[in-house]
Amino acid sequence: MPKIAMIGAGSVIFCKTLMMDIMATEGLEDSTFVLMNRTEPKLRKMEAFAREVVKENNLPAKIEATTDRRKALDGADYVVVMIQVGGVDAFQLDYEIPMKYGVDECIGDSMGPGGIFRGLRSIPVLLDIANDMKELCPNALLLNYVNPMAANCWALGTVEGLKFVGLCHGVQTTMDLIAGYVGEKKEDIDYLCAGINHMAWFLKLEKDGRDLYPILREKFELPEYYINEKVRGEVFRHFGYFMTESTGHLSEYVPWFRKNKKALDLYCDQPDFGGASGAYYHYCRMIAEKFEQKDLLSMESKKLAARSAEYCSHIIEAIEMDKVFRLNGNVRNDGLISNLPNGCCVEVPIFVDSMGLHPTVVGNLPSQCAALNMTNILAQGLTVEAAIKGDPELAFQAITMDPLTSAVLTLHEIREMTRELFAAEAQWLPQFAGKNLEPKPIISTPSGTIPAEVPLDPALAIANRFGKLASS
Repeated sequence: MPKIAMIGAGSVIFCKTLMMDIMATEGLEDSTFVLMNRTEPKLRKMEAFAREVVKENNLPAKIEATTDRRKALDGADYVVVMIQVGGVDAFQLDYEIPMKYGVDECIGDSMGPGGIFRGLRSIPVLLDIANDMKELCPNALLLNYVNPMAANCWALGTVEGLKFVGLCHGVQTTMDLIAGYVGEKKEDIDYLCAGINHMAWFLKLEKDGRDLYPILREKFELPEYYINEKVRGEVFRHFGYFMTESTGHLSEYVPWFRKNKKALDLYCDQPDFGGASGAYYHYCRMIAEKFEQKDLLSMESKKLAARSAEYCSHIIEAIEMDKVFRLNGNVRNDGLISNLPNGCCVEVPIFVDSMGLHPTVVGNLPSQCAALNMTNILAQGLTVEAAIKGDPELAFQAITMDPLTSAVLTLHEIREMTRELFAAEAQWLPQFAGKNLEPKPIISTPSGTIPAEVPLDPALAIANRFGKLASS
């Protein structure tokens, strides 16, 4: 009877889905679920829903609920984390402030100024959870659903002895797409996918030893296929490998598709998450407002059905019942992908059984794939360091390395945007309290005013540069 702590149980979609998946798994019906949320209203609604599911399906499962995180963690076997520090209000700032400066985010939860600030808010809380686990449930497995996945898991990887895995559904949902494109059943395709979260590459696609990539490439040259995934299709055409993330996500992680109106109109003109500005924020705001107006859970079916595409229940099942399960998960790179930095977060194939998680050594990615991954990894690493140290300069430098931001803004503009984000989100960033990101001075030149690190007379700068040569 495993004890499963659900941290962030007010997350209507994730908590409901993951909990019902576990309840629907044969052999896990008698699990104890400890629902934990920081605020009472959502917690009590989720608790009531969970109890109705147990009653409706005549399950032996036990339901507990608490606002005390340490109580939820005490003695847990599994810790499922799905928090959103600052909620939709912080998310609104993540989207609207960069948009004011011209950084147009579609999702804004993994990269870009919004994703980086989400990481600055989330990492300290995740590290607190991890350190509490070392004391209260040292053998438990942490299953992380909190974005930005790569930066958060990178931070979790700094906690010695912590067992964790970061879970996303990008690989399995992309396989649905690929299977449809190549005309094969998903379960018949043998594939290898590896890289980083939201930018993992399908390195192999085969059926019975036959390479399916020629079929996929041919299909993506047809307008009726290409139009569904313009951004992913373009990266596929130019980098040679298909990637896990859709147009909405991927357009934010690279510099080519959202940097101006021309690019947006050409590649990101699809509705919903196909690239629309602020699509995910607007969706989350709509859900939050609906939840305030009515109890959405009261309208959800309490009858257990087939499990979702999420990995969580399958991992617990594999460990508890020694059933081998394969997934793609996010873990610390300890030599798993040899041409990405050790210690960063990578997404690789993992096998799970009663002995736990067994990540697969992939070796080198194709050079161009590793290079594109590195453009994101550099920003992720600075984000982790900034969050842990509480250093606003490092946070600013993380945003300067973000591919989309650097394609749109000058360093001065990035600094001013970052300062505004810090001021607006200060209540959720306690590690930065009393530490200000300083502005840089403005100097005047014959051609106008420009920002500068240090105000210098241009003539004096030239003289200083060439004076030694002239004197010799």
